[in-house]
Amino acid sequence: MTTGDKIPEILGFDQDGNQLKASDFKGRKLILYTYPKDNTSGCTAEACSLRDHKEELESKGYAILGVSKDSAASHKKFIAAQNLNFPLIADTDTTLLQSLGAWGEKVACGHRTTGTLRTTYLVNEEGVIEHIFLPKQIKTKEHAEQILALIGSKS
Repeated sequence: MTTGDKIPEILGFDQDGNQLKASDFKGRKLILYTYPKDNTSGCTAEACSLRDHKEELESKGYAILGVSKDSAASHKKFIAAQNLNFPLIADTDTTLLQSLGAWGEKVACGHRTTGTLRTTYLVNEEGVIEHIFLPKQIKTKEHAEQILALIGSKS
């Protein structure tokens, strides 16, 4: 997906088994972020950055939604361990990740693997992608600040 594309209507199921759809967020902006794995250092830093700035992001009209291929049970543990205050989609079959373009080849420690590409999509009130943070652009410990700087510069 690229800027200007609409996100898929069916997003998937969250950690509690609730189906989430793009239309659930109609009229609200959305930070839809994909990450490789629950309870790993970079993914925890990114989630905590968003958690710690949730009120400020909400004041700008944004909801937060995370996506990884981890199970709902894994997401529940991650949410509890990090006191996360937003839902996580358990995309175990990678349908959403693939449709977003956030599933592909990557290199870690010199090894080529296929997996989730850390990506963040800023989506407008109509479900259209307005900005994409690509994997190399994301600073996990400061990701919320990166988003706030971008949306602050647009207002």
